[in-house]
Amino acid sequence: MEQRGRPAWIERWRYIVCMGALVMLWSEASAQIRYSISEEVKEGNVVGNIAKDVGIDKVTLKERKYRIVGSSTEPLFHLNQDDGLLYVSRKVDREEICERSSDCVINLKTVLENPLEIHYVVIEVLDVNDHSPVFPEKEKRLEIFESTLPGARFQLQPARDPDGSQFSVQQYKLSHSDHFRLEVKERDQGKMPFLVLQKQLDREAAREHKLLLTAIDGGRPARSGTTEILIEVLDVNDNAPVFTQDAYSVTLNENAAPGTLVLQVNATDLDMGGNSEIVYSGFRIVSGSTEPLFQLNNNGILHVNRKIDREEVCERIATCILNIKTVLENPLEVHYVGIEVLDANDHSPTFSINETHLEISESALPGARFQLQGARDPDSDMFSIQQYKLSQNDHFRLEVKDREEDGKIPVLFLHKALDKEAARIHRLLLTAVDGGKPARSGTMEIIVNVLDVNDNMPVFARETYTAVLDENSPIGTTIIQVNATDLDDGLNGEVIYSFGNNVNDKLRQLFEVDSSTGEIFVKGLIDFEAKDRYQIDIKASDKGPVPLATEKSVKITIVDLNDNTPEIEVTSFSSAVPEDSKPGTTVALISVNDKDSGVNGKVICSVSQDVPFTLTPSLQENMYSLVTKSLLDREHQSKYHVTIVAKDAGEQPLSSHRSITVTISDVNDNSPEFSTNPYIFYVTENNSAGGSLFSVSAHDDDDGDNARISYNIVRRGYEKLTSFLNINSENGAIVALTSFDFETLKMFQFQVVASDSGTPSLSNNVTVKVFILDQNDNAPVILYPLSSNGSAEGVEEIPRNVNAGHLVTKVRAYDADIGYNGWLLFSLQQVTDHSLFGLDRYTGQIRTLRSFTETDEAEHKLVVLVKDNGNVSLSATATVIVKLVEPKEAFAASDVKSATKDDEDNNVTLYLMITLGSVSVLFLISVVLLIAMQCSKSTDYTSKYLPETNYDGTLCHSIQYRSGEKRYMLVGPRMSIGSTIVPGSHANTLVLPDRRRTSEEVRKTTLFQGIYGINGMWLLYSSSVETSQYLMRIGLFINKHVDYDAGFITVNQAADGADIEEIVKAGIKLKIAFN
Repeated sequence: MEQRGRPAWIERWRYIVCMGALVMLWSEASAQIRYSISEEVKEGNVVGNIAKDVGIDKVTLKERKYRIVGSSTEPLFHLNQDDGLLYVSRKVDREEICERSSDCVINLKTVLENPLEIHYVVIEVLDVNDHSPVFPEKEKRLEIFESTLPGARFQLQPARDPDGSQFSVQQYKLSHSDHFRLEVKERDQGKMPFLVLQKQLDREAAREHKLLLTAIDGGRPARSGTTEILIEVLDVNDNAPVFTQDAYSVTLNENAAPGTLVLQVNATDLDMGGNSEIVYSGFRIVSGSTEPLFQLNNNGILHVNRKIDREEVCERIATCILNIKTVLENPLEVHYVGIEVLDANDHSPTFSINETHLEISESALPGARFQLQGARDPDSDMFSIQQYKLSQNDHFRLEVKDREEDGKIPVLFLHKALDKEAARIHRLLLTAVDGGKPARSGTMEIIVNVLDVNDNMPVFARETYTAVLDENSPIGTTIIQVNATDLDDGLNGEVIYSFGNNVNDKLRQLFEVDSSTGEIFVKGLIDFEAKDRYQIDIKASDKGPVPLATEKSVKITIVDLNDNTPEIEVTSFSSAVPEDSKPGTTVALISVNDKDSGVNGKVICSVSQDVPFTLTPSLQENMYSLVTKSLLDREHQSKYHVTIVAKDAGEQPLSSHRSITVTISDVNDNSPEFSTNPYIFYVTENNSAGGSLFSVSAHDDDDGDNARISYNIVRRGYEKLTSFLNINSENGAIVALTSFDFETLKMFQFQVVASDSGTPSLSNNVTVKVFILDQNDNAPVILYPLSSNGSAEGVEEIPRNVNAGHLVTKVRAYDADIGYNGWLLFSLQQVTDHSLFGLDRYTGQIRTLRSFTETDEAEHKLVVLVKDNGNVSLSATATVIVKLVEPKEAFAASDVKSATKDDEDNNVTLYLMITLGSVSVLFLISVVLLIAMQCSKSTDYTSKYLPETNYDGTLCHSIQYRSGEKRYMLVGPRMSIGSTIVPGSHANTLVLPDRRRTSEEVRKTTLFQGIYGINGMWLLYSSSVETSQYLMRIGLFINKHVDYDAGFITVNQAADGADIEEIVKAGIKLKIAFN
């Protein structure tokens, strides 16, 4: 029992110890701390805070002597007792610490005293790719026999990479090779590379192979290492000797003597050393003959063993070649030698029989052939039968046919018809000759027996028949006649003609043959262009029971006639050509064709009309280009009808023509043109605002949009004048936006631009000059008498004792109009006594007609009517009270009145001067501007206004100017203030000093004598530009010659009143010139 209980106790004790150990291990594991760092970290890097991770107060670390125990003399880590941090003491190299281990772990034991505590720290060192794979050898040499079979493996030394896990060697690569590939096997030590032979080596092709093996790790970037594999191919005897030729070919003469050298063979071996040494032992000819023709010795020399007869060896063979099979042992090789045996001429031709008989009917036609038996010659090629010869005779000839294998076969050719009556038997000798030198020959006799039959066939009289026929020959025209004869009699000798069997239907439709006469006629239309020659077979047959026939070809040549007109085709055509096209511009491509031949088909092309186009030939025959030969102008001619004429060169030439229409398309090359320049218009004043005044018109020679014209007024520089004008852009009608007043504006000018709608647009401008014509819109204004209240009323006192003709007073009046509208006439509308007073119609002077008597009343009332000469006259009245006083009273009153009158005259004169001054200033400014703008000869031009007062009180002004060597003057009164001009007075003579003379010389020109002064407005043309016009007031009209068409009056002599009346009534323009 004790023994049984003791083991049980021991088992329990063991269980308890094990459990205690497990508890201790568990407590230690629970106290472990685990850190991880990468290898190659620098010294001083912190691994971890052990004090914090374990839970130890870092203040007690020094006191409790916290340290690492069990470390080496050069520990990798050290523990700082101040902060409880674990630091790296030196560089950590994983490959040094954990060589060949997949996981690299460093276990540290730390100790604390008082109380004693042990803590375990596990540090895992993480690998980095800091090493490249390295092979043990930079170069690996292998020796492999070339007989090694594909699939053989050769283990290579693997590369070593101290890094672990994925940073170790992951793959191998082999450089490209046709013979080797790489296999990699996984082993415990890692990947193992194997070199596998995939294609058998051949030392004779390549003695060595160089490969590059690369090992690559798994880093990123990857690292690699290489080793060179040098493979030397070892030779084996795998190459048999090779003859320099696979098959030998030699020639040998027939009948060569035994021992004659035929050839010597030669072989080479690609192996090395003893494997390449060649011995011809065992080299023999394989032959079944007991007596071979050739013998081969051990030196590779082939010679003749016995006499060779070519005809025996190669009977009936053109080329005699003996094929010998030679055998070479160790290793076994078979080679063939072809020996061509050259023939010698050692045999003569022989016939199988010496004589042969032939029976030929005399009806056999010449040309009949009879095959003969040929001779035989055992020799070949040139030594065989080369020709046959026939003895001389008149009826037969010899033909030889070459039938290749059968040789040459002689054929007897009947050259001339046989005639039994002339000769029944013909003996011939046939000789066969070979090609030897000297030649050998053999003979055979030929006996020909002639059989009697109808042996004559029709024979044509001529060997060849040719004829020439014009095309288009009429039907029934005889072309040619053939003739054949037959020597037989009766029906056998009668000959009929027909077409041969090979004549087709087309020929039968064109030609016909007379069966009796042999004449060939035209049956259809003959056209050279369809076919230029014909060949017709004509058959001649007799009428025998078995008709005999013969055929003959008739050749008919067709002569071309000029029966086809040239054809013109426009292959390309531009229907519209721009007018600015340069000379040489292609308009159309013309092709011509004439179906005739020769000169009849040669075509000359031309343009018939005189047009600006011409034809130029192109590189291709019968092709022309229609091109422009000069500049085009659509405005001159917009369309051309071009006729192209094509004419051939025949004797009677034919021609054709083709018309094409060439349209010239417009180019905007013409500016608008006005019908006149400048435009001159006369516009009556007081026109209606908005009404059309006049229009300008321009035309453009272009077409379409290029000719569509729009009108515009040039505003720039004419802003004030053109502000009251507008123009219709389409028709050029000019509209006034306001009404004109002659007294304000007498003349103005502006410019109108006409532009077309082309691209680019072209334009032109014209000057428009507008003259305002006066209307009678101003009534006369009475200047004197004028009372203080503004009414035209005055009192004149005269003595009773005045004589007849005494000037009582002068009624002064003014009209702002000009010409007839401003020409004032005076008349007495009311007078107490018509016998006392008279009124000058033109001057307004009131004079006494007789002396006063005592019975005359002391006071007289005169009402003076002043009216103008307008179409609708306007008038004004003035009242003059004439009081008669005694001479003493008149003298006394005159002193008093003179003072009063002086005051009144001063007032009247003041108003008169203001009015006349204003009008004159405006008038003078207008005249100066017009003269300055229109006078062309400005270098010798002077203008001077000379206002002066007439003797009788009529206010005048004049304009004088110089042009070249002539001096011009315009003279005219502004108004008449009432006095009669006395003929011959000082007022009738106008003195003008000539500035070119000295001051002492005065030139006097008498303008007129005894004429009346007249108011009027006239137009003056300048001497240089007839279309320039000026408005002038003139009062003197002196002329004997009036040009009513031109509208000029030239001053060249004095004139009287009748002339003045004529001029005034005509209302023409004046030009006063002093010569």
